Amino acid sequence: MSASEPSAAESEDAGHPGARGAGRTPLVAGNWKMYKTEAQAESYIQGLLPRLSSVERVDVAICVPFTDLRAMVDSTRGSRVEVFAQNMHEEAEGAFTGEISAPMLSEIDVYGVVLGHSERRALFGETDRALAQKVPAALAAGLTPILCVGETEEERDGGDTERKLRHQVHEDLAAVAPGDLQRVVIAYEPIWAIGTGRVATPEQAQEAIAFIRALLSDRSVAPAGDPEIAARVRILYGGSVKPENAQELLALPDVDGALVGGASLAPESFAAIVAAAEKALA
Repeated sequence: MSASEPSAAESEDAGHPGARGAGRTPLVAGNWKMYKTEAQAESYIQGLLPRLSSVERVDVAICVPFTDLRAMVDSTRGSRVEVFAQNMHEEAEGAFTGEISAPMLSEIDVYGVVLGHSERRALFGETDRALAQKVPAALAAGLTPILCVGETEEERDGGDTERKLRHQVHEDLAAVAPGDLQRVVIAYEPIWAIGTGRVATPEQAQEAIAFIRALLSDRSVAPAGDPEIAARVRILYGGSVKPENAQELLALPDVDGALVGGASLAPESFAAIVAAAEKALA
């Protein structure tokens, strides 16, 4: 470990104060993956919006398939719900059959985009090199990127969690200017906890997310080495988040919300997680 890289002890210190102290607004984002036709999405949003009418201190997002984007943007106007895409190409245009660009998303008022989800990395070959171009491309188009990072079960068991997170954070954010870093949302998703029902313990989640926050203030990411910038970046936890475990995870000092998979597919359970996030602020 070089002198510029945080130790585990430094990582724990770097994460404080927590979300309330640093002024970070929690974000609960539901990732629908490849679910819901447009008609199903419309039915869902009509069930969700009334359940969020009293929410005041938590940002809410739905990350929907491309075919649902315009309908969901129209149906959520004037509400707290922000609409995110689940992927995009790094180029603004070109001969890339089947791809969607950042300007195409921003033109229809999509708020942001999920980048680097473990399923995109594992199933579709998305690389850190591509993500190093996608993140600044999203920012340039006015989109909020949610950058997903996380380790496999083998890497966790082999003691390689910090090495994997260090590589992903440094590589994927290499072209992001220090002043733009706070516009990026990071989602820590231990791959071994996605869709498995297995959840990181509060201690594991806090330790990993505090380490990520320490990396963000590292000079290799932000040449000025500014801990205040790192303190303003929202870092979410993702991995089998449910209403039953949400409040405990969302109360952790460095956890600024959740990227929710299966539990986001029903408006009742997703709204319950949003409520848990607001309750954790009390």
